Amino acid sequence: MHTANLHRPDHSSILSEPFKYIPELTISASKDIASSVPRPFISAIIPCLNEEMTLAICINKIMAAFNRRGIQGEVIVGDNGSTDKSVEIAKSLGARVIHQPVKGYGAAISAAAGAAKGKYLIMADADDSYDWSQIDIFVDALESGADFVMGNRFAGGIEPGAMPPLHRYLGNPLLSGIARLLYHSPIRDFHCGMRAFTREAFQKISAHATGMEFASEMIINAHRAGLTIREVPIKLYPDKRNRPPHLRSFRDGWRHLRLLIAHAPDRLYLAPGMTLLLLGIIGLALLATGPIEINGYYFGIHFVALATMSTLIGLISILLGVLAKVAIAIYHPVAQSPMIGWLRRSHPLEWLVFGGSALAISGFCADLLLAFQWLFTRGSMEQSVHAVFIISTVCIAGVLMVLAGFVLQLLLDILNRQVSEISTKGSAV
Repeated sequence: MHTANLHRPDHSSILSEPFKYIPELTISASKDIASSVPRPFISAIIPCLNEEMTLAICINKIMAAFNRRGIQGEVIVGDNGSTDKSVEIAKSLGARVIHQPVKGYGAAISAAAGAAKGKYLIMADADDSYDWSQIDIFVDALESGADFVMGNRFAGGIEPGAMPPLHRYLGNPLLSGIARLLYHSPIRDFHCGMRAFTREAFQKISAHATGMEFASEMIINAHRAGLTIREVPIKLYPDKRNRPPHLRSFRDGWRHLRLLIAHAPDRLYLAPGMTLLLLGIIGLALLATGPIEINGYYFGIHFVALATMSTLIGLISILLGVLAKVAIAIYHPVAQSPMIGWLRRSHPLEWLVFGGSALAISGFCADLLLAFQWLFTRGSMEQSVHAVFIISTVCIAGVLMVLAGFVLQLLLDILNRQVSEISTKGSAV
């Protein structure tokens, strides 16, 4: 079991001369416990980029929390290319430093978490805005059955000056609200940087984003994997850094929003697409034989054009939504929706190619028939304008289905290969 002898310096002194005031720290582990516990119980993960002013404070708090609770643990600093004394400070305090050349918050977290040995992993920033002394709250939640534990700053309290008003009253509530709407998530503070998870949960989450949007992707993937997620109140304090924040409000806000929308094809593509397709088909069916009048309102060629547009946009949206769901499954092959399982079993290429070809050929033949009719009768084509719109819509829809079928099959082949590789690795273990 780790024991720590900590001489806590005055924080104001550390802020003025961070490297001079490195606390004296000794760590020891008894042989019997070390042999019975092959891996640390907790891994504290700190992303770091030039954090010499506050890194020692955070590591101090972590070690003190380990000592207070009487648990074994490790501190892992995911360094993202610091040019100050952050690395030296971390190593001198007994932390492991994992160097990540790929820039970004998500990249640093992924590298550090990938090297962690603990049963539980806890992450928070290195600027002392999150109180690392609150480790107990997260550990208790994990030990009570949670797979993934989120901090909630709005429930725990935000100290004056700890969060810019733009983030507190607009950015965070807006993005968290959109996330709850798109993913039916109960999480109230989607972007809290202090969170904890089991080792197995992190492997299932399998987030790939390298920037700040990594925080959102973690929660999305956790929901998708069916993990048990809990939220605990924590307090946010003003950070103690002497440099500008790494966060860029509008750039990173857009990246979060972009990821939230792109990973919700059911609501971005499928639901709107089905609605538009249904409305378009109804409109084309009503106007197939010519203009109609309902309660004194005349519906003519302009509404045929609108119905055609609605039908094609709806079909394209549905096809893109299906492709997007398969693409997401490729990024996250462990947790798959029922639709993905059905697509992998049902040979959709053949259905789309044969069905689409039938529609395209039927439409093309009908168009030829109308053309020959006009050619031999030398009559006006105004009477067949509605029919031409409908026939052309059917022909275009068929071509789209054939083309989408081949792209879908390509993506399914990639997904099947990934699933097969995962199964092979699991069998080997």
